[in-house]
Amino acid sequence: MPRSLAGKCFCGAVHYAVADEFVYAMNCHCSNCRRTTGSAFKPMAGIERGKLTVTQGLDRLLIYGTELQNNTLCKLCGSLLYSVVRDGAWAHVAMGTLVDAPTIRPTHHIFVGSRAPWFTITDDLPQYEEFAP
Repeated sequence: MPRSLAGKCFCGAVHYAVADEFVYAMNCHCSNCRRTTGSAFKPMAGIERGKLTVTQGLDRLLIYGTELQNNTLCKLCGSLLYSVVRDGAWAHVAMGTLVDAPTIRPTHHIFVGSRAPWFTITDDLPQYEEFAP
């Protein structure tokens, strides 16, 4: 049975559980991810949407977008918890909201063509101008 990881927002109003079965993880430098996190990039891990469950604070979610493509945040503190992508089938979990350490680590950087000009990538992970091939 897969290990379950806990995650939560900054204020603690929203908690979630996700299986430690992420399929991929990456650092996204696109301007949208930078704006939603307020950081140079968004470390995220992808998993099938059905493997993530909000366990507390369902009524405190702010869903920006549609059912099939959105950013899901805590409406009290504004923490970006995850993004629903790929026609609603997948979730990109904001790794900074995980309480427990996942097995996976980011393996590459995407959208470095639009990275913040004030940030220098200093690791040796592969970098892609847009999406990874």
